[in-house]
Amino acid sequence: MLATNSVPDRTRSDPVTLEIVKNALASIADEMALVILRSAYSPIVRDSMDYSTALCDRDGLIIAQGLTNPVHLGSFPSVMANILKRFGGTMQPGDGYITNDPYGAGGMHLPDVYLVKPVFHDGEVEGFVASLVHHTDLGGMAPGSMALHATEIFQEGLRIPLIRAMREDRMDENLLAFLEVNSRIPDQVLGDLRAQIAACAAAERGFGKVLAKYGALPMRGMLAELHDYAERLVRDEIRAMPDGVYEAEDFIDGLGEVGGPIRFKVAITVASDEIEIDWTGTSGEVPGAINGPVAITYSVAYAALRCAVQAAVPNCEGYARPVRVVAPLGTIVNPRPPAACAARGVMAYRMLDVLFNAFAQIVPDRMPAAGEGGPSAISLSGVHDGKAWLITDGILGSWGGRATKDGVDGIANPGANLSNMPVELIEARYPLRIESYGLVANSGGAGRRRGGMAITRSYRILGKTAALTVRSDRRAHLPPGLFGGCPGSPSLNVLDHDGKADLLPVMPMRTLALHEGDLFTHVAPGGGGNGDPLERDPAHVAADVRDGRFTEAFARDVYGVVIGADGRVDPSATKARRDRLAADPSGLAAAQLRLFMDRNRSVASNTERKGEAA
Repeated sequence: MLATNSVPDRTRSDPVTLEIVKNALASIADEMALVILRSAYSPIVRDSMDYSTALCDRDGLIIAQGLTNPVHLGSFPSVMANILKRFGGTMQPGDGYITNDPYGAGGMHLPDVYLVKPVFHDGEVEGFVASLVHHTDLGGMAPGSMALHATEIFQEGLRIPLIRAMREDRMDENLLAFLEVNSRIPDQVLGDLRAQIAACAAAERGFGKVLAKYGALPMRGMLAELHDYAERLVRDEIRAMPDGVYEAEDFIDGLGEVGGPIRFKVAITVASDEIEIDWTGTSGEVPGAINGPVAITYSVAYAALRCAVQAAVPNCEGYARPVRVVAPLGTIVNPRPPAACAARGVMAYRMLDVLFNAFAQIVPDRMPAAGEGGPSAISLSGVHDGKAWLITDGILGSWGGRATKDGVDGIANPGANLSNMPVELIEARYPLRIESYGLVANSGGAGRRRGGMAITRSYRILGKTAALTVRSDRRAHLPPGLFGGCPGSPSLNVLDHDGKADLLPVMPMRTLALHEGDLFTHVAPGGGGNGDPLERDPAHVAADVRDGRFTEAFARDVYGVVIGADGRVDPSATKARRDRLAADPSGLAAAQLRLFMDRNRSVASNTERKGEAA
């Protein structure tokens, strides 16, 4: 149990020992992540890496984070605070605590299941090991437990209150049985939970060895010093930023075909060595599953700040001390229960885009333009050969243009750190055939530094039937550019049935029924550009044309670069073209969108037929 009569030894540690301890703890958190990676059952964990790991001190404060998902980790403090409040006086060696409750325990959405174990030394709790895993299905009204059209959390799946799930290192068999009958794919859910148990066991052993080597009281002192050190580094960084109020806003397109745009407005106030991030003016909670419990709002704030600072700040909770987050109750960034929140990733990554835009006004050389807006989530499920199957495939990988480099292609959003699922694995495990997967030409937002290219993937249904849900965004409100850069390209969802292609809403507010032979294609957004496109080095534009990123028409009409018959830049024609385009730079974004849609001609013609904005 927790002792109350011992205080940390605050004698200043020597820097070498402190660095060794810091790295030892970080290695343990990474070992946890590797254990989950190697032993998980579901592809969303094993291949897409949608999970996180952390170590906490005896007060529940993060002291190390695995190299996993940044926007998960800001939720651990709220979960740990609730664990300490409920179980702090009754903890025993071998205990384990579980929850997925966004409102009662500080979680983020029901698929994210937390498993936490205390670490004992000499009969006292000296820390905790914690894991969070996205479980593919915990019931609810839609396969994958992410029904966009849910209006309250009770429709979204199994809600696990904060409970003691393990005693003497054994999981409660009744809980396992309960989970088994509430999932469409219980083998994957139970397999992933066992991976969490294994990861926590490995970390508990490693943490125990560090405690045995250095002793409890010296460790408490070093961990307190680690928090203080992280705080000092962040305060020094903030102090170097210009004081002021920096505002930005952006939008989610809306709930499918219902309602208007959803506004995200932030004001970042820099005052001396502190920062306030205020979401006042953001839209209210919505009757759909894209609300974000306040834990995700804190997570995104901390992740954005980490991107804005240059110092090598330790991954501990001390770095959050100079930050104050204002999230008005009843808004989409702090909804009231029982608001639905299963697809909260959409709003999380929109918040990140808005924060990057605001921080770009403070430290313009460090922040990228908006990327793809976070991973799209494609959930497909059905029954094949008498067995249920379900896949949630994240499509991600388009950064916005950076200050000194182009946006990255095929690498996860800075807030995600996830991975696209391999085609071979999908085709081997599911009645699906991936008929296209790659980068989309003419898609990255034009700029002095171009945005990352959009990614597309097409799924052919090989079974008799399949159910489809789609979490995506960015058709009407494109990823904005920075400092004169053009926005990125739009997101598209196309369903081809019996040779007829229909453009689906960017966020279909229902589960769609697919049949054998149907082809569903998703095109993720491209990243926004950074800087004036007419200032991009013509040689770089020509190289992009040679590489197939742009067509010659795109180079001419958007970048003002004329490519001759020999594939080289025509300098005089390029100068004349750029002079003409500079007279009306507002036309560059329109030309970019037209050429993107021309490149995707079948989608473009269908868009015109359906009368939808692209």
